[in-house]
Amino acid sequence: MPDVVVEYDMSRRTFSTIQQEEVRHVSSDIGSSTTDCVKKFVNPINGENIKEEPIENSVMQGWKDFSDVYCCERKDVISHDGVRVPLTILYSRTLWQKGKCPGLLHGYGAYGEVLDISWCPNRLSLLNRGWVVAFADVRGGGGVNSMWHTSGRGAYKQNSIHDFVSCAKYLVHEGYVHDDQLCSVGHSAGCLLVGAAINMYPGLFHAAIMKVPFLDICNTLLDPTMPLSILDHEEFGDPRILPQFESIMSYAPYDNIREGGCHPSTLVSASFLDSRVGVWEAAKWVAKVREVGCARCSHSVILRTNMSAGHFGEGGHYRHIEETAFDYAFLMKVTGAFNK
Repeated sequence: MPDVVVEYDMSRRTFSTIQQEEVRHVSSDIGSSTTDCVKKFVNPINGENIKEEPIENSVMQGWKDFSDVYCCERKDVISHDGVRVPLTILYSRTLWQKGKCPGLLHGYGAYGEVLDISWCPNRLSLLNRGWVVAFADVRGGGGVNSMWHTSGRGAYKQNSIHDFVSCAKYLVHEGYVHDDQLCSVGHSAGCLLVGAAINMYPGLFHAAIMKVPFLDICNTLLDPTMPLSILDHEEFGDPRILPQFESIMSYAPYDNIREGGCHPSTLVSASFLDSRVGVWEAAKWVAKVREVGCARCSHSVILRTNMSAGHFGEGGHYRHIEETAFDYAFLMKVTGAFNK
């Protein structure tokens, strides 16, 4: 639902919409009004003593939630060790067809950060073309409980990767996404999930996008001049300690690129002025894939470097939209959506 600011009168139990985010190029007839939600409101303190005012005498101004056009589902996916991983799935009610649609899976799972699944109008571009957009709230993020972060960091980091893979397989097995049309996207430390999953399950994703990717984990953590190295020892481990080095090397995306292995079409975006993740990490990963990977696949691995941006890209709303449009165009190109 687009962001909305509502003024609520607690004594009369009525509300009015002050402002709601405008969604351009969407008909004003689309979207359901949510005035009925007030009828179900119960005062948490002393609801039984409040005389309900007839709805027809109340000022009831609803908002648009688009639930009649788009569907948002929450599923619990069983991971490799039996843990239930939250998976949020978005799709168009009219365009989605079971087992026939392309899909995009988001993931992060690091630093205890909660995965952002809030409203974003940019995603309508995919949803209106029949895409499924999903969010895997894997361990390592803020997630389900206080242990969600600790059970996906350090020696347990592979839990994050297995959670991500389990969610990807669920989308295919349950028919949300075509088995050869699933794509993935990660930002920064979220690229660890994508890169590791590609190495472990090379046929799982048809395409991937990795933005300012953290891929050469071991070398970065061994460099004390990097601004986040010391903090990242707590999150991923200290490679100077043998057991932790072995744990990191078991999944590190750069170090586990398979010789002669196939890779999905991949767009790797780097920022030259990135102070958090070195621009060389993306360049090294792409170079190694092209050198040792399948020769047939190497042409589909693309490196795009922004020479004037930092870790969070260039500022400005329209710059962000332009970058998103480029990413979506890449996905549609490699999945054949432009030909439909």
